[in-house]
Amino acid sequence: MSLLYTVGIQFYGFLILISSLFNSKAKKWVQGRKDLLINLEIAFEEKPKCIWIHCASLGEFEQGRPLIEALKKEKPNYKILLTFFSPSGYEIRKNYSGADFVYYLPLDSPYNAKKFIEIINPEFAVFIKYEFWPHYISTLYKKNIPLYITSAIFRKDQVFFKPWGKWMQSTLKKIRHIFVQDEESVKLLQSIGVNQVSISGDTRFDRVSSVLESPNSIPLINEFKGIHPLFIAGSTWPDDERILIELINHSDSSKFIIAPHEINDKNINSFIQKLTKKALTLDNLTAENADDTQVLIINKIGILAHLYQYADMGYIGGGFGAGIHNTLEAAAFGMPLFFGPNYHRFKEAKDLVQLKAAFPIERKDELIKYYTSFITNEALLAETSAKSKHYVAKNIGATQIIINHIQK
Repeated sequence: MSLLYTVGIQFYGFLILISSLFNSKAKKWVQGRKDLLINLEIAFEEKPKCIWIHCASLGEFEQGRPLIEALKKEKPNYKILLTFFSPSGYEIRKNYSGADFVYYLPLDSPYNAKKFIEIINPEFAVFIKYEFWPHYISTLYKKNIPLYITSAIFRKDQVFFKPWGKWMQSTLKKIRHIFVQDEESVKLLQSIGVNQVSISGDTRFDRVSSVLESPNSIPLINEFKGIHPLFIAGSTWPDDERILIELINHSDSSKFIIAPHEINDKNINSFIQKLTKKALTLDNLTAENADDTQVLIINKIGILAHLYQYADMGYIGGGFGAGIHNTLEAAAFGMPLFFGPNYHRFKEAKDLVQLKAAFPIERKDELIKYYTSFITNEALLAETSAKSKHYVAKNIGATQIIINHIQK
């Protein structure tokens, strides 16, 4: 099975290489790994004491960020190495000041894993949520370097729990400790003999709590909102936007902010053309035109979490595709949330739906109905907003649980 995996991962790298000839994201993936091990050897020439944190992409980085910052504070004599698998994480956070080194992760081959870990020789490693790279895990295990998985969540349909998943089960047993979000994950892991597991919760609650305590002020958004209710839709995809267009064109009393998941001028212009309301992109918003603009399109990365402080209602994109994006950034500020039907892989989304603080929708008329009920009932809006804010507040603390365990 190990040989089959190694051949498969090498073939995956070959496909990315071919794709890089015509795909910009694949090109960044390939270029970012060029001479990576050589550059890493130069950076680690003095053999600094190191802690290695690995994230797949930007979402996992935000999940791991509280832990990175806590480790930086608790272990000031150690350097933090942060790695990413995806360009969408690396390209945005390559200058992140909380880490001393930021690199792509080399492809998971036996040679790369052995060479990479020989160079950095970490005191311990932390992989965030879903990162299970067998060769890296095996190499860390052979060198007796502790590896921790944090904020993980396991489901019965994953390969670990299939009859053909024995090899991956053995990989999980090489991890020093797995911190999970819920009791179901503990039971699933213990059913296959993985007992070095405990519930810590999700470090994203700590991250959104820190944003809640000191959000960045954006004065122009205050001017844009004025006295109107504000509906924010974050990380939207075209399927989300088709429904949102209907809602916007239906409403005369609210203002709307749309933050597309992928910023693309062609798609943004197409979206604006389908609206019956005045719409502008953020870089065209001024104090003079803010008041009479009803729809604002965010064409800048990295400010969505701070925009939610101005919102009265929120929509989370991705629910008509592979799955919804970050609900907690919005929930932390307290507001009713809406998203598409594909949310069941996300514990916090299911929790919020059960609390009646979030509402899955499949059609435009459902969203318009929910929106109307909140816009016309201030008491209902306040009650629902309080539910989501309280839910976030009571789940803070995962980072300290993990730190306490590692310190022992």
